[in-house]
Amino acid sequence: MSADALAHTCPPRDCADCRLRRNDAFTAVTPQQLAFIESFRSGTVAVPAGAAVIREHVSNGKLFTLYAGWAFRYKTLSDGRRQILNFVLPGDLVGLQQEFGDDAAHGVEAVTDCALCVFAGERLWDLFRAEPRLGYDITWLSARGESFVDENLLTAGQRNATERVAMLLIHLYRRLERIGLVEDASVPFPINQQHIADALGLSLVHTNKTLRRLAKLGLHEIAQGRLRLPNPRALERVAEYYDLPPRRVPLL
Repeated sequence: MSADALAHTCPPRDCADCRLRRNDAFTAVTPQQLAFIESFRSGTVAVPAGAAVIREHVSNGKLFTLYAGWAFRYKTLSDGRRQILNFVLPGDLVGLQQEFGDDAAHGVEAVTDCALCVFAGERLWDLFRAEPRLGYDITWLSARGESFVDENLLTAGQRNATERVAMLLIHLYRRLERIGLVEDASVPFPINQQHIADALGLSLVHTNKTLRRLAKLGLHEIAQGRLRLPNPRALERVAEYYDLPPRRVPLL
């Protein structure tokens, strides 16, 4: 792997050199706040595709910011059926929910090879006391995550299969667009149809048929691990996707 590729996939030693912090999608921090974040960070970790970042029902005590790669948060039933709660993209904070219980209430699994910054969960109260603004940012991120859950509940409860798939495609595309991952009018899309089915509460067969129907309508193209939307506005209308003007997102 080239030096440039490593720089994009491995978190730097110094938070000041973080490429995500140079992205306009994320809020700026003061030098004092940045120094605290660096002291709060306990290290970095690389997780290969298919491995666990957080194991479901296992005490972990860590928070993570995804630096590079894709992951998903999920819950399972005793017979192995899985519900994907949301997809985790670069800049997302994961692990906060487990701070309010003894064990992780959900699992987080890497879709691709992932690089993450690690923070000690037991120091979270120190952050709120020392840097209230950063504490507010974490609260904001938690509320944003809850809004995603609300939207997912609406999708599962009221949208039909076509609307569900359209919603997932446009939602992920817009999230990736905001963090600057559009290239040649397409975005990386490493998830497969089973991931989509598990996220939307659909059977694999129904997911396949729905994706093919939307492709025949010219609303999406998925090839070689990338997603292209020839007519995003039309897909938004199918999904009834109404997005607010983008605002900068806190980055821990």
